[in-house]
Amino acid sequence: MAPLAPAVTAVDHPTPARIVLGVSGGIAAYKAVEVLRLLTEAGHSVRVIPTRSALRFVGAATFEALSGEPVTAEVFDDVPSVAHVRLGQAADLVVVAPATADLLSRAAAGRANDLLTGTLLTARCPVVYAPAMHTEMWEHPATVDNVRVLRSRGAVVLDPDVGPLAKGDVGPGRLPSPESIVSVALAALAGAARGADLAGRRVVVSAGGTREYLDPVRFLGNRSSGRQGYALARTAAARGAEVTLVAANVALPDPAGVKVVRVVSAADLRDAVVAAARDADCVVMAAAVADFRPAVRETAKIKKTSEDPPPVALVRNPDVLAAVSAARPAGQVVVGFAAETHDAVAHGLEKLARKGCDLLVVNEVGDGLAFEVDDNAATILGADGSRTEVPHGSKDALAHAVWDLVVPRF
Repeated sequence: MAPLAPAVTAVDHPTPARIVLGVSGGIAAYKAVEVLRLLTEAGHSVRVIPTRSALRFVGAATFEALSGEPVTAEVFDDVPSVAHVRLGQAADLVVVAPATADLLSRAAAGRANDLLTGTLLTARCPVVYAPAMHTEMWEHPATVDNVRVLRSRGAVVLDPDVGPLAKGDVGPGRLPSPESIVSVALAALAGAARGADLAGRRVVVSAGGTREYLDPVRFLGNRSSGRQGYALARTAAARGAEVTLVAANVALPDPAGVKVVRVVSAADLRDAVVAAARDADCVVMAAAVADFRPAVRETAKIKKTSEDPPPVALVRNPDVLAAVSAARPAGQVVVGFAAETHDAVAHGLEKLARKGCDLLVVNEVGDGLAFEVDDNAATILGADGSRTEVPHGSKDALAHAVWDLVVPRF
């Protein structure tokens, strides 16, 4: 291995952006107030464009007070500025939350019968829709087709959450949390700022933690939530990549525009990653893969007895990262992850040499570090001797730092 180069610090500098927040007329419109607050607190300038129906749920004064911008649903309220054209042209990002079935239908059809839909037609920036509606409306073939059309045009359409709806109903259709909407929106914004530098590239990302079952109810596992892998998939899609996400036991909504393959064990993950990696330009192994599995999986629950339990015999699992590195086609970039509790860089250098990957993302893990939290920090080691320090920040910021190092290696 080449001598370790001096460390370079990777920092994700958010530039203040001009964001249009569209609000359509559903009961979840009140949650748009929190989306607005989060976007403005992130340092961005936000212009709210509600529909007429939305203003029956939340008054214009609320949006104006929080945004510091005028609020109207009408095309004819500011004719000299041609607002229905200028607002879209000037926007760096458009977020529609909530996006009702009616709004999705009008956007897919290219209607421009109010200020919001006119703005959507003139926008040439990333557009993120956060749907909210009753389950029957979300699952209706018309809505399914409209979502497909919008996604095919490059828009990000989130899947709604599953939960309580109006009148006591429960099912898919609930507006995603304001925090998750803003996270996706800012990822799209950051990807657009970098340009579509992953356009035309096929990438595979693994995420989550594998489970190795002792019996039908007990397993050996780990604390990985999958958040970092999902951030890598989400940001790659925002930068134009075709993404396959191999998710091991992750309880997160699927990233928009990403193909998700769900797996359970290390063997399942190996099979899915190897199959997807055959024609991929890059493979990022962010999943926490179990090193060992029980030698025997009991077919019935192991019963507690008065005797001491017998020791559990373990066998080694396949080394997925090493196998992918060894079998990669020419030109494929392979990125590994190393979770360490001490001497992180020293252990990372040894693992980088042993695994044969191009980049190794080394995180320190433990209580409150990396696992099951929304932030992260890492040292990214390169097989060329490079070393990049990514300071503590969001997992999206770390994901972008990884892709920033992958792109020049293609």
